[in-house]
Amino acid sequence: MNTIIRKSMLSVAGLAFAGGVFAGPIAAHAAPVDGKPVAVAVQTVKAQGAQSHIDLNDEQIANVKAIIAATKKADLPKRAAVISIATSLQESKLENLGHLGDKNDHDSLGLFQQRPSSGWGTPEQITDPQYSTTAFLKGLKQVDGWQDMALTDAAQTVQVSAYPDAYAQWEQQATDLVAQHWNS
Repeated sequence: MNTIIRKSMLSVAGLAFAGGVFAGPIAAHAAPVDGKPVAVAVQTVKAQGAQSHIDLNDEQIANVKAIIAATKKADLPKRAAVISIATSLQESKLENLGHLGDKNDHDSLGLFQQRPSSGWGTPEQITDPQYSTTAFLKGLKQVDGWQDMALTDAAQTVQVSAYPDAYAQWEQQATDLVAQHWNS
């Protein structure tokens, strides 16, 4: 019976550990079976540092849904949507920003504050949520190992921001938004 339970737990977790070794915060509290540790499936967010959160209006939620739709259309996993939404939270608070005059960072526009002068597209294109998300995702797919990187590292590699660690603060909210809207 214990062997069946152990195999079920390993199957659920999708993990195979040589020699029965496993790690993580849950590891210290897992009870061994037949004297060997058991892997435990845990859904966690690898959020780095203090997390920020903002309340979203209907327009911002529509932009979340547009980012998720573009991610699905690109046939990418939820993690790509989380990175995209966290990036947009940092860059524009999920607002599709036009030219901000003196407050503008160069010629940055849209959800991701992409710049026409840097080759992201025309102003009309990068203020289209579908296009800007697709452009961001195209850049993300070119980052080797983005699926396993810290969110802030993956976002920074695409965005090349003056504040490379700023994306991390939005990981929890982005994860929650993807969980809430992925199937809606």
